[in-house]
Amino acid sequence: MCGIVGLFIKDAELEPKLGALTSTMLATMCERGPDSAGFAVYGPALQGRAKITLQSPDPDRDFAGLTATISQAIGTDVSLERKSTHGVLTVPADKAQAAREALRTGHPKLRIMSTGEAIEIYKEVGYPMQVASRFDLSKMQGSHAIGHTRMATESAVTTMGAHPFSTGSDQCLVHNGSLSNHHNLRRELVRDGMTFETENDTEVAAAYISWRIKQGMNLGEALQKSLDDLDGFFTFVVGTKNGFAVVRDPIACKPAVMAETDRYVAFGSEYRALAGLPGVDSARIWEPEPATVYFWER
Repeated sequence: MCGIVGLFIKDAELEPKLGALTSTMLATMCERGPDSAGFAVYGPALQGRAKITLQSPDPDRDFAGLTATISQAIGTDVSLERKSTHGVLTVPADKAQAAREALRTGHPKLRIMSTGEAIEIYKEVGYPMQVASRFDLSKMQGSHAIGHTRMATESAVTTMGAHPFSTGSDQCLVHNGSLSNHHNLRRELVRDGMTFETENDTEVAAAYISWRIKQGMNLGEALQKSLDDLDGFFTFVVGTKNGFAVVRDPIACKPAVMAETDRYVAFGSEYRALAGLPGVDSARIWEPEPATVYFWER
């Protein structure tokens, strides 16, 4: 079943409240996905720096001495901010790929959640509000956020199986539904150099969007093309460093509702996710049309 929420801030005065608003929205979706939860927050970017969000099943062991070994591997200082089982490793932007390679070879038990100038992804198995509280979502600030509560249907309940999935710099995707051609598409993407961490169909969708963007498409164009290439039932909410998008498959059997004011654009699997937003009573509220891409960008 799964639940999705998303919030794209247009009025900078709301950016300090992004995490609190997203946390309230996520709380309404708990019974739609009690197995696990996750969220992506696009916070202030640091000039010339990249953030690599990491997860560990044993953070006391795996994060100990991490900054020293990565600094030595890439030849420059790095920093680490820990949040429960996750940590955000900040490195020079031009060293991000080298740092990822050093992590994979020297610290294989660490899982890379995301990489980018603005994005941080946190996800774990557990009841959604416990996950949100664990990582202090309500205190986070930024320009946009996407959250997901999962009820697993086609793959195991694991941290890596939780949403969002990130397969490109500052990109993420959450999904409600099921893809029927993800195995064939996965093979095609692997042949073209994409890599995968799970058997989840949503990771294939995220990789597909990243692949199309690498080919020169913008987010809206990539999602439009997905309507031709992806089979199944799906509602996607996608984030990039500057963008926020929504698309539903041509049948559109998965629930979705949106609201827009001069201050924000919001998405929820149900209206109750939007009901607590400021000024929602005067917002333009609508159900996204089937096979239609909705795309906002800063």
